[in-house]
Amino acid sequence: MSDRFTATLREGAEDEWTAATDHRFTRELGDGSLDADAFARYVVQDYAVVEELTAAFAVALADAPSADARRRYVEFLDTLTDAENDFFERAFDAHDVPERDRADPDLAEPTAAFRDLLGRARREGGYAETLAVLVPAEWIYLAWASREATDRPADPLFDEWIELHAAPPFASFVDFLRAELDRVGSSLSPRRHERVADLFGRTVSLEVAFFDAAYAAEDL
Repeated sequence: MSDRFTATLREGAEDEWTAATDHRFTRELGDGSLDADAFARYVVQDYAVVEELTAAFAVALADAPSADARRRYVEFLDTLTDAENDFFERAFDAHDVPERDRADPDLAEPTAAFRDLLGRARREGGYAETLAVLVPAEWIYLAWASREATDRPADPLFDEWIELHAAPPFASFVDFLRAELDRVGSSLSPRRHERVADLFGRTVSLEVAFFDAAYAAEDL
């Protein structure tokens, strides 16, 4: 077992972690073979999470222990509400996503569950609980995008989505998030430690289900 708290949390969810980072969706996105309809379903559902994700990062910003930590959150929130939001708008346009699905889509079960998890973590816990959801959510993306960045797809939107999550600034931010959870994790009571581990594991499981949902129409 690793000495790092976050690595220990990941090891506790290793099977699901591998299922998320080596998912069919991430592989097909990386090699360019992902079905256009599957990608459109994914971006619609992912965009539906952004509001709760932004709120969770805003809570982490408020709870951050230093001016430097707050600066890191502010910078990421700027990316989340600017560069990533612009990506979603262009992806919607490229795939002719109806206005209703952009603004008020029917939520897939994993989407609704992830929104609920983000909301409960920020409302019912502290800094550690918020990070317990944010860290795996972002770290998983860094893991698979870093792998796929070595051989980029021809589709410009696929390529851009990989680049956003493999670029050095994003990797640095994930390292920062991990360091924050490592720091607070060392002083958690046994009860909070268990809660943080549960939140971390639940987030990883939901990432798997979220990627699965992109293919839901294939089962109809």
